Amino acid sequence: MITSLQNPAIKNIIKLSKSNERREQQLFVTEGARELSLALQSGYRVKAVYLCREMFDKTKYPNVLDPIPEEMLFSVSPGVFAKIAYRENSDGIVALLKPKSHDLKDIRLTKNPFLILLESVEKPGNLGAVLRTADAAAADAVIVCDPQTDLYNPNVIRSGVGGLFTVQTAVCTSEEALTWLHEHGITVYAAELQAAEFYQNVDFTIPSAIVMGTEADGLTGFWLKNATKRIKIPMRGKIDSLNVSVSTAILTFEAMRQRGF
Repeated sequence: MITSLQNPAIKNIIKLSKSNERREQQLFVTEGARELSLALQSGYRVKAVYLCREMFDKTKYPNVLDPIPEEMLFSVSPGVFAKIAYRENSDGIVALLKPKSHDLKDIRLTKNPFLILLESVEKPGNLGAVLRTADAAAADAVIVCDPQTDLYNPNVIRSGVGGLFTVQTAVCTSEEALTWLHEHGITVYAAELQAAEFYQNVDFTIPSAIVMGTEADGLTGFWLKNATKRIKIPMRGKIDSLNVSVSTAILTFEAMRQRGF
């Protein structure tokens, strides 16, 4: 039972909240039995699991620990767990996992793919929410171009409720993404406020990708110039923009509607 906040392992978990530590150690933190279960199903490798048994007794996923070797399980006190947890109403599991590669070449496309591209996404919560949408719609993949946050930020995993583990995800430059899309014959729709066409009037039944920019600046000229079409969502109020994750969900589920899903 680990009861001290000065325990080196506990101090290291806290250090892994920083992206440079995650890169250097090739480790990241995930919290929750459901998220750990999804990660294991997707082939992520576990280094250690820290368990507050008083909280884990209430979990809806009691079998998640079955494949974890005993030597990788460490019990912690409620006070220690409160220090390493990053969300409320936790079920008492924090795990250290090894990251995977996220290359374009690893993406496996369906016969009629639909993809979501995010340019320079900077808010982990937005990235997580988009991954959650991608999972719900069974999008082929999320491609993160020129990111300002990393995939393994704890808030990406928390807000995505494990979508990082269920959705194919690649990280690359915008130039690499455009070349890859062209090689696979995928039509590129760039979302922007001043675009000429409303989103519901374009054809998403063909191999398609939507490209979303930041809330502050939108898409850069690179995507606006190189997209097949520019599309927009009607704005009828006085505020001229939606949260990028909300906009992504609107466009994604219009594509699914057109495809009969």
